[in-house]
Amino acid sequence: MNDPEVSMSKAAPNTNLVAHEKALEAAGMAIRLVMRVPAPLKSIADQTIRSASSDPANIAEGLGRVGRDRSHHWRIAYASAKEVESHLTLLVHAGAISRTGARDAMKGFDEVRAMTWRLLNPTS
Repeated sequence: MNDPEVSMSKAAPNTNLVAHEKALEAAGMAIRLVMRVPAPLKSIADQTIRSASSDPANIAEGLGRVGRDRSHHWRIAYASAKEVESHLTLLVHAGAISRTGARDAMKGFDEVRAMTWRLLNPTS
């Protein structure tokens, strides 16, 4: 049945809302870091923006879903957070962004991954 009242009663606990807020903050930090990346590395910066914005978007979309569909979006969010970390690390090694800024953004994404992991594995 597609009754919204029934669907909302199966919503996950508020942890996902905290994860979404944290994901928005981390994505904002990552996007600000890569806005002025030099032209030769622009494609990596663009991919960083896509993966950073994918993280909170998939957490939010998972919130609106139920069952395996919900888990699917949260798995994508988890993987997107890992992807951002890889891109930021590469840009640090290339000297295109600050190590300190990247470390702060990666810390935020690490927290998001921990929260997302708990959403995916509530009994572990």
